[in-house]
Amino acid sequence: MPHDNGYMIKQMAAPRRFALVTETFAPQINGVANTLGQLVEGLLARHHVLQLVRPAQPGEAIGASALGAFSELRVRGIPIPGYPELQWGLPATNNLRRLWRRERPDAIYLATEGPLGWSALKLARRMGIPVISGFHTNFQQYSDHYGLGLFHRPMMAYLRWFHNHTQLTLTAGPGQQRALLRAGMRNLAQLGRGVDCERFHPAHRDSALREHWRAAENDLVLLHVGRLAAEKNLSLLVQAWQQLQRHHTPGSAQLHLIIVGDGPSRQELQRQLPDATFTGALTGQALSQAYASADIFLFPSVTETFGNVVTEAMASGLAVCAFDLAAAHQHIRDRFSGCLATEGYESLFIDNLDWLISDAEGRRSIRLHARHHACQLGWDAVIQRFEGYLLKAAEGQKTGLPVLQGNSPGKPVR
Repeated sequence: MPHDNGYMIKQMAAPRRFALVTETFAPQINGVANTLGQLVEGLLARHHVLQLVRPAQPGEAIGASALGAFSELRVRGIPIPGYPELQWGLPATNNLRRLWRRERPDAIYLATEGPLGWSALKLARRMGIPVISGFHTNFQQYSDHYGLGLFHRPMMAYLRWFHNHTQLTLTAGPGQQRALLRAGMRNLAQLGRGVDCERFHPAHRDSALREHWRAAENDLVLLHVGRLAAEKNLSLLVQAWQQLQRHHTPGSAQLHLIIVGDGPSRQELQRQLPDATFTGALTGQALSQAYASADIFLFPSVTETFGNVVTEAMASGLAVCAFDLAAAHQHIRDRFSGCLATEGYESLFIDNLDWLISDAEGRRSIRLHARHHACQLGWDAVIQRFEGYLLKAAEGQKTGLPVLQGNSPGKPVR
């Protein structure tokens, strides 16, 4: 059964040493890197000592560095198929053994399940260091989009093996938790996600940016933010825009499509959407302004574990059009704080978009309710829960998992 996800710290805990192992971290631009950055900053603010272990990215040196309570070990990696800008960390048992013998962590968090995470899991269990994990990316679903459908079942078996050999697996929300339970994973707890409602705020709306997009004051700007890749269901974005172009009434407010992000599908999308504006990846103030300067947020993906961009759009005061999954399922009430379509019903997704465009009063109400709800999703509670789970592991509150045996991750734990 899932663990109680309400484990909270009532007072500042005594400082501990924690290790975080991940394939991705800032300055890379993705939801996992963003989430881990928030968790690291939060733990440091609570005076814990942190070791970050990750693969070196192109141009970075392999090795260790430290600044105050934060140290980083960069190991060798190889490009992830379909994600050439990201690296799988190669197994680093010897490097980790030297580090953890010298500075033994009280608990370890494994954010990703690649070869680096696999080696960290095996070594930690040999050394008797408590390990918890997070399920941040649905790589088992991505296999279907890269001609690797035959690998779906063995990949799911590996993920089940990996997470069932950690004391606890943290999930983004209740929908993901239920799905992982059905897949045979045990010892699950909800971590959740937050959103920075000052960074993402309607006040960042920029008339000069809208002019740059050739959008008049009464025009409608449709925005998509995310990685431009096959698994993001961007064919529906193309279909929706092309249908709008055919049926939009001349003389009414003009529509503009802005696409923020980069990835392997960008060139093909630019060919299919010649009228759209492609900005590339944005960060910082430029990203905040892009959100706030739009009106409607389009999110056709059905493979997200959460989808931080949904809550970022809500915090920026946008009307979100999405499927009833992940963050949208968790935080949107249909036709109240956004529009939701049942997975598989792409025509309903397009109908919802038509309604948002045509009903100005309904759209205005949704944008107000979206902002109001997002402002209740601060990171403090998420970080406090994360600290609680790590402390619970460090204090030796065991979950009764079997001892890791063998070298093969192919068979699920029974």
